[in-house]
Amino acid sequence: MARRRFFCILILFVVSAACIPVSVFAQRRKVTFKIASLVPENTDWGKALNAIAREWSAATNGNVEMIVYHGGVVGEEDDVVRKLKLNQIQGAVLTSLGLNLISPEVMSLSAPFLVRNDEELTLALDTFKPELDANIARAGFYMLAWSHAGWIRVFSRNPVFVPADLKRQKVAVPPTTPELIQTFKTMGYQVVPQGYNDMLVGLNSGAVDALPLSPVYVGALQLFGTAKHMTALNLAPILGGLVLNQRGWRAIPDEYKPRLIEATRRIEQNISASIRSLEDGAIKTMIDYGLVIHNIDASQEQLWYADMERALPSLLGTTFDREMYSRIDALLKRRRE
Repeated sequence: MARRRFFCILILFVVSAACIPVSVFAQRRKVTFKIASLVPENTDWGKALNAIAREWSAATNGNVEMIVYHGGVVGEEDDVVRKLKLNQIQGAVLTSLGLNLISPEVMSLSAPFLVRNDEELTLALDTFKPELDANIARAGFYMLAWSHAGWIRVFSRNPVFVPADLKRQKVAVPPTTPELIQTFKTMGYQVVPQGYNDMLVGLNSGAVDALPLSPVYVGALQLFGTAKHMTALNLAPILGGLVLNQRGWRAIPDEYKPRLIEATRRIEQNISASIRSLEDGAIKTMIDYGLVIHNIDASQEQLWYADMERALPSLLGTTFDREMYSRIDALLKRRRE
């Protein structure tokens, strides 16, 4: 009799539990995300990530927690992508170079002189984002947000107006960016692999003369004291994105996902606008401290484009995805007509 009573109670418990909505259990399960970022916490991206973490916690009553590891403490982008695949972390802010390790098509958006201004970048992203998101999903990740993180410009010891001016100088390129190294070598530049933290020493010692970098980085690293000339030409856009691995994304109860996406996309729009303002502010501050801006005319601009065209056959199908590059190129050429 006691045994029968026990089984009756057990069956009653199981049946009762089956009647409880799944969301009740989901709400009790806390999901923790470890997010890696190369960007320091005191930057706009760092502040935005902290804001996203707060919004996610508020939107889920504390059931989804985001822990952000700022400033590259998790490693370089190749390390970060490897740890994402192993689920040692569940998310990361990656640039085009990091996203290229997940979906090679992304790198085409940052090919030199393919996309030439903010309007063209917006058009290309709006057109190809759904496809790129799908490619990233097939690779086992979820693209939560994209962001334009500024433009690569040429900063140099001596003025640069045309490609020949830059080819006479030693160009520092981070050793962790083989795609950029290959691109500049193919275009005929003297490439010196140099880490970001070593660039100031390299400039002061004469080991390097020029830097294709974001103005924000140049300002933050105080490189403009020696590399005091900036060419007013957009070399390539810098893209950033917040990507999660699919294992982490699936762990979030479905009822929360729309609110988390909405909060992230809202902050994404704010960060894109603030980074443009940050870049303009960095350039203005550097001008106040002696940076010289060199504008170029239309004929000089065409020399840069022609230089890239000559190198392109060696880069398509290797450094840049041939099909994606061609489609972006066709889209933007139609717009320029």
